[in-house]
Amino acid sequence: MDNTKPESKTTEGFLPFYTNAFDRVFISVVILIGIHLLWLRFMEPALPIELATILSLVIGFFVVRRG
Repeated sequence: MDNTKPESKTTEGFLPFYTNAFDRVFISVVILIGIHLLWLRFMEPALPIELATILSLVIGFFVVRRG
């Protein structure tokens, strides 16, 4: 059985494995949930949750575009 990476026209990103667009969106959603849970646990008394949303959207955009 051939375990080579499928041919793709996209360049390799920073993620250490082959991903398609759906995989990168799923990873972004998981990161968004993780950031919000950590934010609610550790940062909520000092900073509003909107900052966590902005941070996770920026990271998610970066993962989807460059991952």
